[in-house]
Amino acid sequence: MELFSAEERAQIEDAITRAEEKTRGEIVVVVAAASGRYYGVALMWAALAALTVPLPLIFFTDWPVEHIYLAQLAVFALGVLLMQSERIRLALVPPGVKRARAHEKAVEQFLVQNLHTTSGRTGILIYVSFAERFAEVIADAAVYKKVPPETWVEVVDRLIEHLARGERTEGLIAAVEACGRILAKHFPPPRDDQNELPNHLIVLDASWIT
Repeated sequence: MELFSAEERAQIEDAITRAEEKTRGEIVVVVAAASGRYYGVALMWAALAALTVPLPLIFFTDWPVEHIYLAQLAVFALGVLLMQSERIRLALVPPGVKRARAHEKAVEQFLVQNLHTTSGRTGILIYVSFAERFAEVIADAAVYKKVPPETWVEVVDRLIEHLARGERTEGLIAAVEACGRILAKHFPPPRDDQNELPNHLIVLDASWIT
């Protein structure tokens, strides 16, 4: 299932174009269904469940060792099978782990999308990862020097409010417009301003997740 329709993509692209007309800054929007598959965490939970099996069977049953071992294997196999469900995996991943993974991917995308290569170091990344309910704005060096971090926190908070109401397109457009206003205030466009990075919405598919 597509995260955004062609019409929604066009609306977001138009918002980016309009925002960049008023600044020398570059805005890139990247969204992902998830920032990780979390199979390592899933295997850990399955292994922990299997490790709890022998003790009660040893103390409260007269099962032979072979049967206890088979029960332990069965619990592990069942755990691995259940962990194939993305919903179950995500529910069992600690929130801190999900935030750390999503932040890691946001930083990775800042580099992958070449935001650090703009001539004025005025790039802005808006990154959203839906499975983790995570959003972040990352600014390049020149922007970071002039705009306090709490400014981006306010942009992210409003974006998350939109996402919580299911307003994905509206939330991203509002975030783009807010970032555009901030950039325009500090980095007005030069006469020979050129668009250095693409304006289209970048949607990451599952193949890139590790």
